[in-house]
Amino acid sequence: MLKKVLIANRGEIALRILRACRELGIKTVAVHSTADRDLKHVRLADESVCIGPPRSIDSYLNIPAIISAAEVTGADAIHPGYGFLSENADFAERVESSGFIFIGPRAETIRLMGDKISAKDAMKAAKVPCVPGSDGPVPDDKDECLAMANRIGYPLIIKATGGGGGRGMRVVHQEEDLFRSIEMTRSEAKAAFGNDVVYMEKYLIHPRHIEFQVLADQYGNAIHLCERDCSMQRRHQKVVEEAPAPGITEEQRARIGKVVADACRKINYRGAGTFEFLYENGEFYFIEMNTRLQVEHPVTELITGVDLVKQQLLIAAGETLQIKQEDIRPHGHAIECRINAEDPDTFAPSPGKITRYHAPGGLGVRVDSHIYADYTVPPYYDSMIGKLIVHGEDRLTALNRMNGALTEMIVEGIKTNVPLQRRIMTDPAFRQGGTDIHYLEKKLGLQ
Repeated sequence: MLKKVLIANRGEIALRILRACRELGIKTVAVHSTADRDLKHVRLADESVCIGPPRSIDSYLNIPAIISAAEVTGADAIHPGYGFLSENADFAERVESSGFIFIGPRAETIRLMGDKISAKDAMKAAKVPCVPGSDGPVPDDKDECLAMANRIGYPLIIKATGGGGGRGMRVVHQEEDLFRSIEMTRSEAKAAFGNDVVYMEKYLIHPRHIEFQVLADQYGNAIHLCERDCSMQRRHQKVVEEAPAPGITEEQRARIGKVVADACRKINYRGAGTFEFLYENGEFYFIEMNTRLQVEHPVTELITGVDLVKQQLLIAAGETLQIKQEDIRPHGHAIECRINAEDPDTFAPSPGKITRYHAPGGLGVRVDSHIYADYTVPPYYDSMIGKLIVHGEDRLTALNRMNGALTEMIVEGIKTNVPLQRRIMTDPAFRQGGTDIHYLEKKLGLQ
């Protein structure tokens, strides 16, 4: 078993990792910026090291500082959480070349799946269904480009091969907009990711976002832990997640689940990961793989009873995956609401001091959050301050339980999106289930 883990992250996920380490008897090292010295996990960790000033580039993205912190504290492994360096292949490589264990996939796997074109090629080879597209970079030749677009059909979407988080993509509805959209996406991708390679895919009109959680060890054992529906989105950012996905049959779950578990074995995957699909008219289309822990992992934990962070730690320690596919039987329904420090109407960030805080409770209610009364939310990082997760014996129970929990939640001193989440929980279309990825933006008048 690992003896000491350095947590290379902040906020609720850092606290989540610390708790899993503590249950396994693993000592922890918290690294933090000068703005985060009062974070809950920093206070609770066995050791803490300040790695730089508030800006992420000077602290949480500062690879030499993180490696140095691991060296001076005698850590034997580094957990990257999600965001920041979690899907940075160079970081994973540097961690392992420095003599530490990277709690995640191998660097070559992160690199393979981090490039949208190579990821799609690998998935096609593994028989994973993919969205029809260019099967490679968009060509420079305009005639070739036009022919390709006509073959795929409009509307289509131009995507940056190194993109993510909703950036580096543009929808094209008609031929006359094609070349301008390609050039704009290339420029945006170059500025954001240092890589201007783009590709082309069919744009699905009313898709849902369905993803499958996987676990795999280094010995070729791989399983899926059912699916999640993450279709409630704003600007490609998830707002609400649930598991299992409404309307997905046991036959579909078993079929796609087997496909993704087989794909893990094909690419020698190690650790926790997520295969993301667009789902429309009964068909699944692969869009990307996240080679890390997801923000929404708690809903999977609640319906399967599997602690995903503990499994990450055990796999990283070289243990064989003890869970078999037949052990995974989803029970009940789970919903997660992301709680953000933002204006619920304008979505403007709302940093500042929390003057009063009360977390909801009761049967089937879980709160993953690092905030507390008198904590000051800094303006330098993502606005998410926590996750409210509920579990019920069925979806209706979970919806009603979430609505009650949101009513109980008190965060004063700053604005939060709790009012928006309450609107979503009482929305008739959402309660019916099966809304597509565009539904929330249309409801909010953003489309």
